[in-house]
Parts: sequence; structure tokens; C-alpha cells
Amino acid sequence: MSDAAVELQSPSAEQWNSALQRCHAPSILQSFQWGEFKRSTGWGVIRHQSAAGVAQVLLRHTPLGRLAYVPRGPALSPELPFAVAAGQLIGELAQLARECGCIALKLEPPWPASREVQALLQRLGFRPAFQAVQVPSTVLVDLRGEEEALLARMKPKTRYNIRLSLRKGVTVRTGGDADLPAFAALMQQTARRDGFPSRDPAYYEGAYRAFAADGMAALLLGEHEGALLAAIMVFAFGDTAYYLYGASSDEKRNLMASYAVQWRAMAWARERGCETYDLWGIPEEVGAHPELYVDTDRLGEGGLWGVWRFKRGFGGKVVRYAGAWDLVQRPLPYALYRTFFWGRRLWKPARSAG
Repeated sequence: MSDAAVELQSPSAEQWNSALQRCHAPSILQSFQWGEFKRSTGWGVIRHQSAAGVAQVLLRHTPLGRLAYVPRGPALSPELPFAVAAGQLIGELAQLARECGCIALKLEPPWPASREVQALLQRLGFRPAFQAVQVPSTVLVDLRGEEEALLARMKPKTRYNIRLSLRKGVTVRTGGDADLPAFAALMQQTARRDGFPSRDPAYYEGAYRAFAADGMAALLLGEHEGALLAAIMVFAFGDTAYYLYGASSDEKRNLMASYAVQWRAMAWARERGCETYDLWGIPEEVGAHPELYVDTDRLGEGGLWGVWRFKRGFGGKVVRYAGAWDLVQRPLPYALYRTFFWGRRLWKPARSAG
């Protein structure tokens, strides 16, 4: 049986997303659409629901056996105490992973990092994973209030750049399927310039189409005199919008088109009733010690520091999640996987969602 065929429960999209949104901290990576998108790229999907909450488990085959992965999950029922719900639901997931012959169960829970969460996961048998898949820290922008209030929460330079871009004639339009090749090409250009890995064009197209059909995604293109200068894919789930993928041209960078498309994305999110805008990935050093970086010009080099320089200006709150944790179920295959197969990038950690 292929991994892509695995599904122990088969709720509809509406049933699953409704159950997920009733839970604490529902993430887009636990949405029905994200599971279907990952299925299209070769992952297996298990959707599990119980009185303790819900979890969408992704399965990946390796030469040593399956790996089970819960991105930004599980989502816990608010009707039970946190530790009770977590213990019950994670125990159920561990049993599912054993039944699927998995060598390990990897969680990246949507819970803020704390000693209490760390102690809970360790009591449940987890160890810190040797590699995260999602970036552990992000910036959450509060979209509530009038536009002027939102602008007032931003740094002065960011407000200036938004207004400059629009004043200089950058226009932002909503794209569609015909614009996906141009978006993918711009992503590749950005990756070469900034030194981060880029996905195949089919990956971005698959993510967009999985959500756009339900009105949950927009492709926004910033242009000037017919030239594409910046583009982003923004997604919405529940009361949160997510900036998952973005790119900018090497040309006309003085026009600050990236600021114009982000401002339009926030308007798109507000139109859909979203209250939070997730900028998605920042350096782990900032997440661990925001007091050292949020209100200063202190910056590191390389990695996500370039995007932090951009994202910090939007006036959001730094959030650091609990990170990646592994529950080892078959020690020898897991040790071999850790030693020999990480280099094959079976997981693909990146600065955007994976």
C-alpha cells in the first residue's frame, strides 16, 4: 500500500475544518486543504479526531520505514485541561504510528515554547528532534482596528515604504493560474539572490490551487509599467492569514514593491475577517531573545536575517513555538535514518512552509 493511499478516517473538508477550528490553536498546516496538497506531493495522510482534539498526520516512506509527521499540530480540545488533552491525543497518535510501522512520530506543536511544554513532551517520551521542518519562530501582526491604527503600529520606515511604493506607481493586482509560471520564476530568482532553497514550480502551483478553489488563497502581484517586481501567495484559515511564499525582482528595488504587496495582502485578509497576519519565518535567535532584537538595529548575517529586517517593520508580536520533537518507536532504524538519510532531504526544512 502506498503512503498516499493511507487514510484511516475520511471526513469531508467542511467536517474536518470545522472540527479543527473548534480546537485550540488551529493551524493552516492542519487544514484539510493542506493535507490534500501534501498528498498530491506523495505524502500519506491520516486524519484523526477524538474527544481530546484533532491531528492530521503526514506519512513519508524512507528505506528504513515510514516516518509520521504532525505539522503545527495536534490541535487540542478546549474542553479538557491542556495536559490531559495533550496526553490523551498524543497517546492515540503514537498508537496510530505504531500500527503504521513508523520508526518515529515527529510533532511540531502550535504551542508557545515554555518549560511546561518541554516537560510535558519529555514525560510523554519525546526528545528534541535533531532537525526542525518548520521555522520555529514567527511574527504575528494584529489586523484589528482601522487601517490608520494598523499603520500606526508599524515602524515609521515601513509606513514610509508602503506609501512611497504606491505613490511611485506600483500597482498590485490579484493573479490567477496564468500567473503561476511568472511567480515560480520570480521565486527562483529570489532564491539565487538571497541564497535559500527554492521549490519546483509544481509545488507552488499545487499549494495555490489546493486553497484558491475554496477562496482561501490569493496570488498578489506588484507591478510597475508592466514589469513584475514582487509577488506573494497569501492563505487564510479561520481568523488567521499566512504569508507562506514571496519573491521580489532584482529590478527597480527602490520602488519598494514588496511593501505594497504585503499591505494589499493584509487588506485581503481583513476583507475575509482575519484578525491575525502570520509573517511565518524569522531567525531563531530573535524568537529566543526578542528583547535583544525587536527594538534595536542588532542583526545577524545570512539565513533568515534578511527577511527579519523586512518583517520586523510591520509591528507584529514575535512568537516562538515549542519546536520539533520526536517520539522514537524503532530505535535502530531511527538511528540509521538520523545518521545516513538526513542528507537526502527527506524532510525539506526551509524559510517558508514545507
